Amino acid sequence: MTDDPMSRFQCPLVERNASAVMLEIWSPRRKFTTWRKLWLALAESQRELGLSITSGQIEALRAHLEDIDFGRAAELERKLRHDVMAHVHAYGEVATEARGIIHLGATSQFVNCNTELLLMRESLDVVCRKTAAVIDRLAKFAVEYKSLPTLGFTHFQPAQPVTVGKRAALWAHDLVLALEDLEHRRQTIGFRGVKGTTGTQASFLALFDGDHDKVLQLETLVARRMGVEPGRIYTITGQTYPRVVDVYVLSSLAALAAVATKITNDIRILAGRKELEEPFEADQIGSSAMAYKRNPMRSERVAGLARFVMSMVQNACMTAAGQWLERTLDDSSNRRLSLAEGFLATDGFLDLLINISEGLVVYPATIGRNLEAELPFMATEEILMAGVRAGGDRQELHEAIRRHSQAAAQRVKAEGGDNDLVERLRGDPLFAGLDLEGTLDPARFIGRAPEQVEEFVESIVEPIRLRYPDLGGMRATVAV
Repeated sequence: MTDDPMSRFQCPLVERNASAVMLEIWSPRRKFTTWRKLWLALAESQRELGLSITSGQIEALRAHLEDIDFGRAAELERKLRHDVMAHVHAYGEVATEARGIIHLGATSQFVNCNTELLLMRESLDVVCRKTAAVIDRLAKFAVEYKSLPTLGFTHFQPAQPVTVGKRAALWAHDLVLALEDLEHRRQTIGFRGVKGTTGTQASFLALFDGDHDKVLQLETLVARRMGVEPGRIYTITGQTYPRVVDVYVLSSLAALAAVATKITNDIRILAGRKELEEPFEADQIGSSAMAYKRNPMRSERVAGLARFVMSMVQNACMTAAGQWLERTLDDSSNRRLSLAEGFLATDGFLDLLINISEGLVVYPATIGRNLEAELPFMATEEILMAGVRAGGDRQELHEAIRRHSQAAAQRVKAEGGDNDLVERLRGDPLFAGLDLEGTLDPARFIGRAPEQVEEFVESIVEPIRLRYPDLGGMRATVAV
């Protein structure tokens, strides 16, 4: 076996996508340091409640929270085939005075479950903040372009005009809904606490000679030492915290991923229409063969990563559904992948979204030309009303507009010509004397879009900016 790292698989989430912050949260060092902090919190709380644990043992545990010999732990795991016991022994070898009281009364899921819940809570903090940053950027963009008319689409067919800013506000609003759900998950995620092997707390009840109050106090003390309010402790568990919690958390990430995909799909469509583009750097290559291309590769990466995150939900459901009775171990190997990778992929697409949203490029001339090509059709109701106000017969005018519209549409689609509807109407005596050009002002067709953007930003976005006051200085690094 070669030592060349390029001869071994490298995870793209690590090398290409996730940020240093999220990688650190899900790193082995953070995981196993948190295990040691939990063991310390357990020992401190047990001592406080009267168990025979000395201050010297506590100090020994505290002194060796960080100096983990990962090589020794791996060696012990190969021998013991048990990762928690390997780290119990590795900890005991350096905190020798405390060796006999490490993990006292606990099961493996005391460190595993509580650590995972703590890591998910911190990861949700990062995800919420980055989601708020995308909302902030899109809101700024929406305000800037709140009054720029653009062709609307329903069924991906030309429809009543909207504005570039209103469309961006719709993207931001979907993200707001996702953020509300993510914040709810962050606020309600629990703590397994101190429950013992099958969740009955029998081992701790034995340690405290049947004193139920002390067992409850122990759980409260451990939670507080780990920065968790006692009200967030799951009241009842089996060996693990309820695996349906993973379903809820990953579902929230998946909902965010769905929104991210919708936004970037829209950007990709608009890039194809040459109306709007994501940032494109001076030396960036769009295609290895077609040198002229400016492919929306960041938006495409968002969609790809988001699809991966959305696929995690079914996996989490299957894991939760497959937990027999108090617990089976088939969750372990699966969740080592799904929890970390779900957050790493989400973190990666959020950084891309921040980068995209603060560098969107708008092409007003192309937007105007595309709108102008369809606007005569949009204006027919205005023209009809103007004709009636001038004394014309509504049904006769309607039939004339219908005929001319069909002919103009045929010219555009079958002959590749320009939309000449206005010229046709101008030549029809029924419309003589009407200000046809006046009916083609795009601003007449955008309704309250500018005002809606302002109202959205003021009532919805500003409170989010107050909750996350440092968004303006936040920067996302795109590795490739």
